[in-house]
Amino acid sequence: MNKIDALTREQITERLIQYSEMMAAEEYIPISALTGENLERLLELLKSRLPEGPAYFPPDMVTDQPERFVIAELVREKILQLTREEVPHSVGVVVEELTERANGLLYARVTILVERESQKGILIGRGGSMLKEVGQRSREEIEVLFGTPCYLDLWVKVRPGWRNRQAELRRLGYVEP
Repeated sequence: MNKIDALTREQITERLIQYSEMMAAEEYIPISALTGENLERLLELLKSRLPEGPAYFPPDMVTDQPERFVIAELVREKILQLTREEVPHSVGVVVEELTERANGLLYARVTILVERESQKGILIGRGGSMLKEVGQRSREEIEVLFGTPCYLDLWVKVRPGWRNRQAELRRLGYVEP
């Protein structure tokens, strides 16, 4: 029963009696999603009744997605976080090259696609400041996730109408091959 923050104790008791007359349950938990009252109790109860499922992946595996996809999504996420309304969601990111160098450094050459020159200017920023910030934030997460130093080589390219081309969408992994 939700919204107990709007009821008196007597009203809560009355409602619990009404609920018990309408349906049988092991326990009734009055909650307030607004204030958070009894939410912890509800979650504990739900967890205790859920069966443990099989382990689908090894415990050290953090995702089932390919490394290139993860890197592209991290870069795209940083772009969207940093540019907000300035660059619409018409940004595509593709990892062109992903190799491990002899010194153990992970090298990722990443192309960021936009549809207009003005978007390219926004993404690069004055003196490259925006692209540097995108790269720095992305690299930090990539290094934590992969557990190795990373050199992130970012390029911004203008491809008018790329979102309307099946070949580009396939290359970016947005549609099935």
